[in-house]
Amino acid sequence: METPFSKSGNTQEDLPPKTKPGIGGWLKKNLFSSWYNTLLTILFAVLLYFIGKGTFGWFIDHAEWAVIRNNYKLFMAGQYPPDQIWRLWTCLGIISALFGISAGVWKGTARHLAVVFCLICLLHLLMPFISASSKIALAVLIAVTVVGYFAGPLVPKGRAVAIAGWLLSFPVSVFLIDGFGVLTPVGTNLWGGLLLTILLSIVAIVFAFPIGILAALGRTSRLPVIKYFCIIYIEAVRGVPLITVFFMASLVIPLFLPEGLNIDAVIRAMIGATLFTAAYMAEYVRGGLQAIPKGQREAAKAIGLNPVQTNLLIILPQALRTIIPALVGQSISLFKDTSLVSIVGLVDLLGIAQTVRSNPSYLGHAMEVFLFVALVYWVIASAMSYTSRRLERTLGVGKR
Repeated sequence: METPFSKSGNTQEDLPPKTKPGIGGWLKKNLFSSWYNTLLTILFAVLLYFIGKGTFGWFIDHAEWAVIRNNYKLFMAGQYPPDQIWRLWTCLGIISALFGISAGVWKGTARHLAVVFCLICLLHLLMPFISASSKIALAVLIAVTVVGYFAGPLVPKGRAVAIAGWLLSFPVSVFLIDGFGVLTPVGTNLWGGLLLTILLSIVAIVFAFPIGILAALGRTSRLPVIKYFCIIYIEAVRGVPLITVFFMASLVIPLFLPEGLNIDAVIRAMIGATLFTAAYMAEYVRGGLQAIPKGQREAAKAIGLNPVQTNLLIILPQALRTIIPALVGQSISLFKDTSLVSIVGLVDLLGIAQTVRSNPSYLGHAMEVFLFVALVYWVIASAMSYTSRRLERTLGVGKR
């Protein structure tokens, strides 16, 4: 039997044995490797001790979490009618089933996302101020995800079913939330809290993606009309802050509409957020296009592909793969910036926090309110960031 060789040409017997430093070795290497690192470690440890002591002391002894318990439904769904809450639970049930089926079909990153979804549901389930009916609904969501995971591989053409389900989930959810005359109508003026924040973010991200790709391709077009139109759009939108775009969408869009036609304030905010995000995504996509070597286009042309086929089959897949971190960063930024819609009269999650804080019954509890809102934003943004890292690892971004 031949002795295996390493890449350097040495046999495994010649290489030094692999050793694990252990906890003591890790501490010495990373925290106490020199006298100044030791001093910094001690100073930060003392600082963290006093910060942690004050924080946990306030958290346990002084915080009044009744302000969260009594307004939890308001934080999550705003003024959505309580007797119609079943529609929101149905939407979540569809999403949980799709998470489970996707995890069972694709495994890998999809399975990790399903686990994260179940952990978020479990976290809410363990909160003491959640009502019994909500706890039952959360337990059902977890069960549906698990059942979908095991049933997914048994579904014929499971991947096609999962993709079709995700594509249909958004219009079905919007139908359930609004009613559109079939179910009891629930006006957008009653949408609020986390529900409005998530809807604004999803609509802006989903619709901004194709618009951004078209704008990026248009900017590289040889037709001057298309090229300069895209340049003016991208640079004009990127040159103003998002708060200005929300004002423009709220005040200017109605001026261009025919008499008698009115667009809802929520739809106007969605249009503004979509156009703003699309301008940034267009620049990210343009950067990805420039990163693709010219030889790729020449090779595609050599095998007889036309420009459309070259972009769709060769260039765009590679360009989009390289800009995943930037796209996810922009999505996380938009999710947090949706809090600016409060200036045009919409009450998102942060707007609900401001309303609750102004309630005379809860004066002096602003810390609890904003800490809870920050926790919700952090959990969702961290889940998006985790998804990005898993996707990058799966696609080998930066490695191949």
